[in-house]
Amino acid sequence: MTDKITFLLNGERVTVEGLPPTTTLLQYLRERKRMTGTKEGCAEGDCGACTVAVGSLHGGKTGYKSLNACIALLPTLDGREVITVEHLKSKTGAPNAVQKAMVDCHASQCGFCTPGFVMSLSTLLHNKKQPDGEDVQDAIAGNLCRCTGYRPILDAAHQAAQSEDNAMAVSPDVLKELARGKMFRYETPEGKFFAPVTVEELAGVLAEYPDATMLAGGTDVGLWVTKFHMDLPVIVYTANISALREIKKTDAGLEIGAAASYADAFAALADYDASMETLLRRFASVQIRNAGTVGGNIANGSPIGDGPPPLIVLGARITLRSKSGARELPLEDFFLEYKKQDRQPGEFLEKIFVPEKPQTVLFKTYKLSKRFDQDISAVCAAYALDVQGGKIVAARIAHGGMAGTPQRASETEAFLQGRDWNEETVRGAQALLEKDYRPMTDMRASAQYRMDAAKGLLYRFFLETTAPEAQTQVYGYGG
Repeated sequence: MTDKITFLLNGERVTVEGLPPTTTLLQYLRERKRMTGTKEGCAEGDCGACTVAVGSLHGGKTGYKSLNACIALLPTLDGREVITVEHLKSKTGAPNAVQKAMVDCHASQCGFCTPGFVMSLSTLLHNKKQPDGEDVQDAIAGNLCRCTGYRPILDAAHQAAQSEDNAMAVSPDVLKELARGKMFRYETPEGKFFAPVTVEELAGVLAEYPDATMLAGGTDVGLWVTKFHMDLPVIVYTANISALREIKKTDAGLEIGAAASYADAFAALADYDASMETLLRRFASVQIRNAGTVGGNIANGSPIGDGPPPLIVLGARITLRSKSGARELPLEDFFLEYKKQDRQPGEFLEKIFVPEKPQTVLFKTYKLSKRFDQDISAVCAAYALDVQGGKIVAARIAHGGMAGTPQRASETEAFLQGRDWNEETVRGAQALLEKDYRPMTDMRASAQYRMDAAKGLLYRFFLETTAPEAQTQVYGYGG
């Protein structure tokens, strides 16, 4: 028995059946509903031209977030609300504050990217009445403009923020009527789509379909559809399982459900260090962080995922579950080799536990990439040194982009153990990195650059933890 996809589109209830489960929201909007305000630029969640606002119920409350329609599979919208640029207007029926400011500030030239900017800023202002400059820049970091330039767009954002008429027209009460409270099943000749609501249901579906594609935020799986045109005969969606979205802080540490988005886990993770907050702000874009999950970034097994290196050095452990039970292992042991992880058929990542950091541990994480915003790392480095009385009691170092998996620097760690944390020690540790890693050359960086960068970041960590005033002189800033 297959269900029909039901959601709100610009305040109206729509029902969809017969379309393949891999149909994207963008395809549906443009090709079926003829709503062409939402544009297709990159079809991979990078340019933001397809940005829409999506409302969903969590804990009885409705929240609205900006998302990329180009990589959102249509069945994932079941029970949710979608707002496109066509629905924006002020209380008087005129263009809303963001649209008006974009005109007043001459913030649109060719206009192709404009609807996406408008949606990103409208969602921001709907959620936050008085955003600061950092909020605004963060909100549009996932929107690319090729001809107008960002200054007038930023001017428009600040002008719009002065208006008291920034709330989008939303329908939160109707979402409660659409809530299913049970597993959603959608099937067409092209494939099956399951959206369980409990961990037990998820385990049962994966036991029946152990080779199913697991879908959380779709920030990678979406590209399998739009770029690689892959057939996905069975898709199992995890975002409807409230237990997998929970984030719990205890005296022992932080427990993050695998389906918790990076946006939802942002504040809890950022508490570990200012460098972690900086890393997370550079993690893709708001649209991607609103969709992409902490667990998905791990389960994907990418050697250049930014999440694993800092979590590894903090001693994170993961729980894997299947119908037959659960097991726990250190995060670094999950990665076996390039794109191969220690996950058995029918098994899924349930949660991540990050221990509380002892006060004696010095922790930092860094990202190097060609662009500051929304770029893949050439090198991501993370360090956690337990230093007591000037002596290194324990050392944990991990890198992304230096091997086929996120990998610890075991030789370097062993060298550091028991030594004084000083210039001589860090110079010796830099040399040991060449025993730990054999980086590759690709379009992002050469092998030599990666090795030199890793050595330089280790020395920067030394400066920041021993002589922050020297670090300021070398790098020109203290962050």
